[in-house]
Amino acid sequence: MRGQPGFFDIDERLKDLSAKGDALERLSRIVDFELFRPDLARAVPRSDGAKGGRPPFDLVFMFKVLILQASHSLSDERDPSS
Repeated sequence: MRGQPGFFDIDERLKDLSAKGDALERLSRIVDFELFRPDLARAVPRSDGAKGGRPPFDLVFMFKVLILQASHSLSDERDPSS
């Protein structure tokens, strides 16, 4: 199928980004995000999972998402006209 990404295309894309100096990789080398885990665990209460449900996303992962969101001026807000 022409034009659709293949099974290994994502790996190739990531290799290309790394070769060009991926900003996310550079940030991960500079900042030890695991240092924030204890503070994040205190700041973000989690349930014990006794009631079941989907497991929550990792705290450090979500912290990285917020950093990327802020650094690229992204927002979760929706356009009220749509």
